[in-house]
Order: sequence, then C-alpha cells, then structure tokens
Amino acid sequence: MHSSDRCPWCGTEPLYVAYHDEEWGVPQHDDQMLFEMLTLEGAQAGLSWWTVLQKREGYRRAFDHFDVTRIAAYTDDDIARLVADAGIIRHAGKIRASIGNARAFLELQAREGSFDRWLWQFVDGQPQINRRQSMAEVPGKTTLSDTLSRELKRHGFKFVGSTICYAFAQATGMVNDHLLSCPQHPEHAAQSR
Repeated sequence: MHSSDRCPWCGTEPLYVAYHDEEWGVPQHDDQMLFEMLTLEGAQAGLSWWTVLQKREGYRRAFDHFDVTRIAAYTDDDIARLVADAGIIRHAGKIRASIGNARAFLELQAREGSFDRWLWQFVDGQPQINRRQSMAEVPGKTTLSDTLSRELKRHGFKFVGSTICYAFAQATGMVNDHLLSCPQHPEHAAQSR
C-alpha cells in the first residue's frame, strides 16, 4: 500500500501508519481498551494525536495498563507521581479527570453490565460507515458526539466534550471515517478482495 492511498492525516511515521491501519476505525468492544482510548482522547485535548500516540506506552506503564479498578483507587500520592512522570502529559486536571472517569466507568459498568454495551447502543450496535471523499468533509463533531458527550457528562465523566467524543468514536470504530480512497475503508477493502 502506498502512503498516498491512506488517509492523509497519518503521514508516513511507522507508529502513525500502524495506528491508522490496525486500530483507527476498527470496532472495539473490549472495556479496558475502550477506557484506554477514552483516557487518551481526553489527554489529547488542546494537543495533537501524534503527541499522545508517542506517549501511549508511557501511559500504559504509568496507568497500570489501564486497569480501571486500580486507577479508580488512585490517591493524591498517585496524582503527584503522575504529574511528575515525563512519560505522559503532565496535566493535573487531565490526570484527575482520568481517575474520576475510572470511577464513573466502573459505576456505568456495574449498572449496564459492560461499558461496551452502553456505548454501542448510541450507534445501534453497528459502526456508522461514512463515505467521505476528502478530509475537508470529516466533521469535528456530530449529533452522535453531542449526545455521547452529554450522556458521559451526565454519568460524571470529564474531558469528554463533543470533539473529544467524535475522535473517540472514530478511534474505536463506532464511526468509520476512513476516506473512500483509503484501503482501510470497508468499501475499498471489499473491492480489493
């Protein structure tokens, strides 16, 4: 596959290309991975995804591989440890939000049986496959992300504005925004089989 075939945002950096080809837009149903992506998308607020992607392994190490139960039990000592950790984005508000989000996540899991089940109801359990020709057609937020943001906030989540929620929906495959020309778009992939 030529790099020019891929969605232009991923460039040619191997880490970015692997993320684009193997994760972005692929339906994700594992609660722990969904929490990881929600945390990373929140960490991105005001920054580039490339910055977050480069620190992803640092996040996995610092946040106990996104073990939600462990993160929900973090104390002020853990916050101090994380704020001092150069392997992650050292923003105290985002770190506190991640811990609070872990607690809200566990409550939602307990009430709904799984975060996955609750989350995917917003797209009736099926990815929304968009047919965009260019990056200019890809919105920053949608009615779906507005609803998801509102509902997450209602359940106590922070750093889950509509733009973050749309990026999360794209990353976890609730929405497939690979361009039609991209080999990762389902229609394109089906034609090349």
